[in-house]
Amino acid sequence: MLRKIRAERDLQQAELAQRLAISPSYLSQLEHDDRPLTPRVAERVAQLFPLDWQDFGTDEAEQLSIDLREAVGEPGEADAYSSEFLARLAQQQPAFARRVVELNELYRRTSQRLEMVDEAISVDAPSRSARLPWEEVRDWFHLSNNYVDRLDRSAEDLTEALGKEDALLSGEALRRHLADKHATEVVLDQLGELRDFDEKRRILRIDGGQPAASIRFQLAYHVAAMTLGETITDIANNAELRSSTARELLKVGLANYAAGALLMPYTRFRASARALRHDIDRLSQTYRTSFEQTCHRLSTLQREGARGLPMFFYRVDMAGNITKRHSATRLQFARFGGACPLWVVHEAVAIPDRVLVQLAETPDGMRYVSMAKGLVKPSGRFDRNPRRYAVALGCEAQHAREFIYADHLDLTAPDSATRIGISCRICPRTDCDQRAYPPSDQNIDVNLFRRGVVPYQLPS
Repeated sequence: MLRKIRAERDLQQAELAQRLAISPSYLSQLEHDDRPLTPRVAERVAQLFPLDWQDFGTDEAEQLSIDLREAVGEPGEADAYSSEFLARLAQQQPAFARRVVELNELYRRTSQRLEMVDEAISVDAPSRSARLPWEEVRDWFHLSNNYVDRLDRSAEDLTEALGKEDALLSGEALRRHLADKHATEVVLDQLGELRDFDEKRRILRIDGGQPAASIRFQLAYHVAAMTLGETITDIANNAELRSSTARELLKVGLANYAAGALLMPYTRFRASARALRHDIDRLSQTYRTSFEQTCHRLSTLQREGARGLPMFFYRVDMAGNITKRHSATRLQFARFGGACPLWVVHEAVAIPDRVLVQLAETPDGMRYVSMAKGLVKPSGRFDRNPRRYAVALGCEAQHAREFIYADHLDLTAPDSATRIGISCRICPRTDCDQRAYPPSDQNIDVNLFRRGVVPYQLPS
C-alpha cells in the first residue's frame, strides 16, 4: 500500500518517510514487507491517507485501534494514550474497545440532538416537539449521516441490472425501464411544475424547459419511486417522525436520494471521486449530472468500510437561508438564522458560474477548505424568474491532498485563513467587523459617545 500511495502522489521515499516521521530505510523495509507496520506508523498512515487506509484491508484489531484513537482523542490536544496502548487494548479487550467506540458515537449523536434543541430555544424558534415537518426530515437525514445503506445498495443493484448495455443509465434507458416494467409513457411538455404523473393514464409528464441533467434526474426519481417504492415506504414507516406529513416528505427525500444513487452508483462513483480528486466539473461530465447533484452525492459517501472523503455540503439561497445542509466533518453551521457572513458561499451567490475557494478557520482552531459556486436554474420561460442560489462543499484541511480545490492555498500560514464562525448569535469572536448582532451569551457595553463598527463593545 505504501508504495502505491507514493506512486499515486508522485512522492519520493524521503518525502513520504518525513510525513510518516520514520527513516527512508525503514519505509523501504515496510514497502518490501520486510518489517510489519507498528501501531504508531499504522495510525499515522490512517491519519494522513484515510481513504487509502480503508482500502488497505486491515484486520479488525488494527481498524479498532484507529477507531479508538478517534473516540478518545480531542482535536488540537496532545494524545493522552499511545498508539501501542490502544493497539494492545484493541487486541486484548476487543469487546471493551468496541463499546468505547460505540459510546463515543452515541455521545456525538446525543450532543448533536441537544445542540438542535438548544439552538432552537436560543433563537426563539419552535421547540423540538413543535418542529416543522421539513425540519424533522432534514434532521433525520443529518442524524443518519446523510447515508441510507439499505436504499443506497438497492439503487446500486438496480443500476447494475439496468445498465448492462448502458452503464451510466441514459435517459433512454430510464424511459425504457418505465415503459417495460411500469407501463409508463414519458412526455416532455411545457409545465408549471417539474413533473406530473397521471397514474390512471400511466403518463409521466416532465417539464422540457429544464436542463438535460435535470430531466434525466426526474426520470431517475420516478424509476426509484416506482421500482424501490416498497423499500422507501418501509424506511419511512420505521423512521422516528412525529407527523404523517413528515413521513410523506421523507419518502420524497428518500426517492431523491435513490435517484442520485441510481445515476451515481456508490462503488463506481467513490472510485471516480478519488481518481479525479473530487473535481466536481469532471465528475459531472463523467456521470452527466448537474453540479449540485454531484456535490450532494459526494456528501453521502458514508458506507461503513468504504467511506468517501468526510465533507460538508450546504445550499444557500439569495437571502442567506441554508436550504440544504449536511456535514460529515466537525463543522456544523447554524440550523436557524443566517450563517457567518464571512463564509465564501455568500459571495458565490452573487457571482454565478464561478468557483470560489476559501481556507476558513472556526473558533475551535479547525481549518476547512471550502469550494462554493453560484448557480442559476433556468425556468424555461420569460415570465418566471430563474432560481438563484449557491452550493458549498468542503473538507477539513488535513484532507486537502484529496481535494483539488485546495491546491493553490497556503494551508499552514497563521494569517492565511478567514476567521469564520457558526453564526453571529453563538460566535465567540469579539473582534469581527461583520457582526450582525452580539452573541447571545455575552453582555454588551453601550457608550453614547463612542462608536466602532457596531454600536456596542464586547468583552475581550
